[in-house]
Amino acid sequence: MPVHPSPPFNALAARRLREGLGMAPGHVAYGLRAQYGLNIGPDLVVAWERGQRAPDMQEITALAGVLWCAVGDLIAAPGTLREHRMARGLGAPDLARMVGVDPASYQRMEDSGRWRGNERQSAALSEVLGLSPREFVTATGRDEDLAEVLCSAVTTRWQAYVRPTAKLVPVPRRQLEDVLQRLHADYQSRMVATLSWGGSDSGDGAKGREYLDEIVGHFWRLAPA
Repeated sequence: MPVHPSPPFNALAARRLREGLGMAPGHVAYGLRAQYGLNIGPDLVVAWERGQRAPDMQEITALAGVLWCAVGDLIAAPGTLREHRMARGLGAPDLARMVGVDPASYQRMEDSGRWRGNERQSAALSEVLGLSPREFVTATGRDEDLAEVLCSAVTTRWQAYVRPTAKLVPVPRRQLEDVLQRLHADYQSRMVATLSWGGSDSGDGAKGREYLDEIVGHFWRLAPA
């Protein structure tokens, strides 16, 4: 079985939630022991809240129960598919069923960090997890693929890369066409300036390379993120 890292814990939120309930760290520790059978003392609760230690998923789930909050309230900025799922308090088999994927297949995709669902399943995944297009691309492990496609689009004929981009990003095709055309024009204008006599570039294409290095960021500044 693969070993999963703990999700990013929101230490500040945990402390604020505890204080909002008028609880001391000892009260939290008692609740974790009495309700969930976890042998956790007040000192460890304090260490969690100070960011000195990080609870694992079982402990986060139990802590959410003690603090009367959702698991997602204790997870900071989920990035991976697994983190988004846990933030929604969903089990892997439940999410698989909701998006129409075989549970074993879903688990393999989550473990690998590479989503391979079809267009309908991808749309369902975004809806169930409440993912923005940008969050979807990152959570499904497609950032590098997107960068590669965008680099090809701006350096050659952008029209040929509308469909490949649409397979990676859940954005309407018309919007993608507009974004790719603008990216292409922006990149080409920089290259023209580089090659012109009045260009400030040394002639080695540094401006073009810098643009390509940040191509995904340029894309999201134009696309609905």
